[in-house]
Amino acid sequence: MKSTWELERVRRHTRPLVNERIDRRTAATVLAYSTKSEGALTVKIDQLEREWDIERWLQTNASALALLGVVLGVTRNRRWLGLTGGVLGFLFLHATQGWCPPLPLLRRLGVRTRAEIDRERVALKFLRGDFDHVRLPSGEINLRSLLRATEV
Repeated sequence: MKSTWELERVRRHTRPLVNERIDRRTAATVLAYSTKSEGALTVKIDQLEREWDIERWLQTNASALALLGVVLGVTRNRRWLGLTGGVLGFLFLHATQGWCPPLPLLRRLGVRTRAEIDRERVALKFLRGDFDHVRLPSGEINLRSLLRATEV
């Protein structure tokens, strides 16, 4: 299981104003869906499960640019291999520090972390009633039901 530090490292390297904008958008979505039908909530939850997080965006773009650098380095000019080296350096920096040059732009565009997406998803599952069965008649919490309802 990842630590809070690992889960929130992108947020720590994002300007507070950008984090607040992402959080406000998430809160607005949850509020807007609070009056929607169970079917609408299910559709939105399914969309959230397919939403690309910041890690996937960075990995996909980095691999595409690195591959492009290799292809151009082999077919055009060896200097293009510098693109591959630079992109791999950015990816290494992100993996070790939680920050890389494309991160601020992607965050300003609203690309969220997996934890941010999951917060919205769990809130919508709560609204849909996925947690209604968690409490037993005795008032105790049915841990198995709780874990099943919060599965990612």
